[in-house]
Amino acid sequence: MEKAWWQQSTIYQIYPRSFNDTNGDGIGDLQGIIEKLDYLQLLGIDIIWLSPVYQSPNDDNGYDISNYYDIMDDFGTMEDMERLIEEAKKRDIHIMMDLVINHTSDEHPWFMESRKSKDNPYRDYYIWRESQDGPPSDIQSVFSGFAWERDEQSGEYYFHLFSKKQPDLNLHNPEVREHLYNMMNFWLSKGVSGFRMDVIDLIGKEIDEKVLTNGPKLHEYLQEMNERVLSQYPTVTVGETPSATPETAQLYTGKGRNELDMVFTFQHMSLDERAGEGKWALKELDFVELKKVLSTWQTSLFQKGWNSLYWNNHDQPRIVSRWGDDQEYRVESAKMLATVLHMMQGTPFIYQGEEIGMTNIDWDNISRYRDIETINYFHEKRSEGVPEKEIIQSIRAKGRDNARTPFQWNDEAHAGFTNSVPWIEVNENYPEINALQAMENQDSIFYHYQKLIALRKRLDILIYGEYELLLEDHPEIMAYTRKWEGQTLLVVANFYGGNPDFHLPEGLDEAHGEMIISNYSDTREKPSGIGRLRPYEAVVYILNDREE
Repeated sequence: MEKAWWQQSTIYQIYPRSFNDTNGDGIGDLQGIIEKLDYLQLLGIDIIWLSPVYQSPNDDNGYDISNYYDIMDDFGTMEDMERLIEEAKKRDIHIMMDLVINHTSDEHPWFMESRKSKDNPYRDYYIWRESQDGPPSDIQSVFSGFAWERDEQSGEYYFHLFSKKQPDLNLHNPEVREHLYNMMNFWLSKGVSGFRMDVIDLIGKEIDEKVLTNGPKLHEYLQEMNERVLSQYPTVTVGETPSATPETAQLYTGKGRNELDMVFTFQHMSLDERAGEGKWALKELDFVELKKVLSTWQTSLFQKGWNSLYWNNHDQPRIVSRWGDDQEYRVESAKMLATVLHMMQGTPFIYQGEEIGMTNIDWDNISRYRDIETINYFHEKRSEGVPEKEIIQSIRAKGRDNARTPFQWNDEAHAGFTNSVPWIEVNENYPEINALQAMENQDSIFYHYQKLIALRKRLDILIYGEYELLLEDHPEIMAYTRKWEGQTLLVVANFYGGNPDFHLPEGLDEAHGEMIISNYSDTREKPSGIGRLRPYEAVVYILNDREE
């Protein structure tokens, strides 16, 4: 079986606004990314997923695009972008752009034309409805309130599933799709290697029938996109598909379907919220369910598709604070969580700062937050009479700003991110948690990630091996095997701070075991039943078939 180049790659997401500021305006920029390429090369990553850097009024941190063919002034120029692509290529690092085609900014020329009149040729580029009695339907925006906004200029309502400054495009109009394909070709011809596709499961929606995700035209449009654009280049693609199930993921990523290489599943990301109440409704993680969900994706896509593997991104809180222990066992739990994920089948994604164990913020005043979703949620709940303390508790746990505070490079002012006032405050723990400190300590989280990345390039069992969950109902231990060509990879992880016992299941041959990675420096030499686990311990062995 031939490997696709991206199957043994590791992808690193950069949120440019918060990565590295070189011009002193408090905002990260493209030159800042170029400056840190050697750091990423040392880590060993293969692909940078670059969150949006297109021209934007920045209502939703760049996901509201006003010009797909230009760079936001905050980040630099097109020349900076071209140099980033060139410098990354010198280090064998690919660039994956963020593709946002479900909506544009309301300041995009298409929308400004669209709202001029009902007869304007751009009117059908967006979704407009007449209504005399308020919003045409009760569909709600992800960012609170109705998803319909009345436009005073034309007297009709336009649809926006996100901010009112992000009107949804009408991809049923072939002219819109043609424009978008031309734009994708523009970037691929510049040397980028693919796209992370924002909320891509929405592009085939039918508003009148309230079919928002997985609409009837979705796969037709993705296949058309592949034929017209993606198949012409050696690309890598991942779709953000909040509604995806293992079954629909087979449609997106299955061989011969010619759609996407992988998709982001969200099922594991909702296991610490009360069912049906949304991300802010907190509850304890159902660990047994987490194992079940992760395992279902591993087995369902085996030889039928391909997984993306992630704990963090720009929309999620920091995993070491969320499901680890960001105090006493921050290092151990961060390494454990990384090990569990990177030993699975799929392409791993690392979000900036994850590799040094950056944590959530602990702010108690809404004025310190910058995210539109968070701010809207706060004011909506206050208007409903919910106590401020209760709202802030949810924001601390799930707010997107947890991931968006500046990267902590060193223990100097503002964590070395900027020599000015940063656009959002730095996490107060930067003197203790920063990249410089991590790189000076061979037992740091950084070097553990470096080892995990190197193992994926070296061990074919990580690409091809079949997955099997062990101890399905154990309340503390995540253990699984990967099997391929006479070898068994055994992963054992204590997800909590206790000391549970682990014993090798019958049939696993410990006599020929070699430990390949552990998150404790005083490592175990042989599996030998393993026995009592230390808090948040993770250990991985290769077990070879016994020679006859």
